[in-house]
Amino acid sequence: MTAPPRPGARHTASDLGALVRDPGTRVVLCCGSGGVGKTTTSAALALHAAEAGRRVVVLTIDPARRLAQSLGLSELDDRPRTVSGIDEAAGGRLDAMMLDMKRTFDEVVVAHATPEAAEQILANPFYQSVSSSFAGTQEYMAMEKLGQLRTQAERDGTWDLIVVDTPPSRSALDFLDAPERLGSFLDGRLVRLLTAPARLGGRVGVRALGGGMALVSGVLSKVLGTQLLGDVQTFVAALDSTFGGFRERAEQTYARLSEPGTAFVVVATPEMTALREADYFLRRLRSEGMPAAALVLNRLVRPATGTLGARGAEGAAERLTGGGQDARAARAAGALLRVGAASDRVAERHAQVLAELRASRPELLISVAAAEATDVHDLAGLRRVAASLGVSG
Repeated sequence: MTAPPRPGARHTASDLGALVRDPGTRVVLCCGSGGVGKTTTSAALALHAAEAGRRVVVLTIDPARRLAQSLGLSELDDRPRTVSGIDEAAGGRLDAMMLDMKRTFDEVVVAHATPEAAEQILANPFYQSVSSSFAGTQEYMAMEKLGQLRTQAERDGTWDLIVVDTPPSRSALDFLDAPERLGSFLDGRLVRLLTAPARLGGRVGVRALGGGMALVSGVLSKVLGTQLLGDVQTFVAALDSTFGGFRERAEQTYARLSEPGTAFVVVATPEMTALREADYFLRRLRSEGMPAAALVLNRLVRPATGTLGARGAEGAAERLTGGGQDARAARAAGALLRVGAASDRVAERHAQVLAELRASRPELLISVAAAEATDVHDLAGLRRVAASLGVSG
């Protein structure tokens, strides 16, 4: 009798269904460049795991609310909402939530700053702008929220699986780079310059820094305006005491991404740009010692003309347009065959891409999701996506 996998153990899954059903899998991160179908893949995997008996929360970073629509929810925010309509026969549950970047940033400030400093930061106009728009904030806060959910799951057993739809970034690497980018910003020359007077003691500090600081402040004042410069300096000075907490939390969460219970599912489409991004991401995971569990090749076009194939359909279309049959019917049939032939050309190219991927990465589980005729907008659609991926009970 085979012993069940211990929680936290690495698991070589035969399919994505086995991966998310395995109690050793505690976190699944769906990653990839923007527009490749991460949100739908995340929701389909989460739904399957819940209907297989697991207690699941799926976190989306997608502001377009596609996840809420596909799960039958009227709205989605940073509070977990239970999804109704799932098959609960196995005792599972599915909660869904969407990252609120600003609120998560506020929570981090409150957690790591003194009450006085937190009040100053939250009320600062510059903070109110930067917490919603600073480059990399969304990726960092996604990682922060993942850390919060893991802590809650381990503390009270609310969930035994967390599925994360990572941010729709220009590059899939942005998610992994967020902690380092934040640390670089916090350690940057401009931040150190702006916090120098506070560290040395207000006006005394400015005098100690000499004319250079006064010159720089004068230039920044002209560029930013006196009020904005004052807001920036106040914000940076107040935030200075929390830098260690930000960095420590980011490093802890990042380190946990390489733990055995975490699995990365990289999502791509059969297009060159998306495949290049997926390849970069897989290389990065390998170099960081992080577990790449699977690659999902999404929106794969299947042959439309059956055994005819693209060339046969084109030949049949030519024959139909030249004979003595009813001209209108022949033209219509010929047009349909040409559309089918064009689709088959795409299908042939996609099949070649899939074959090359499987040959070049024999160690990686590669799942395929067929192109859907319409957007997925309900649980039935998510179940079709799961079935297309080879996820079965």
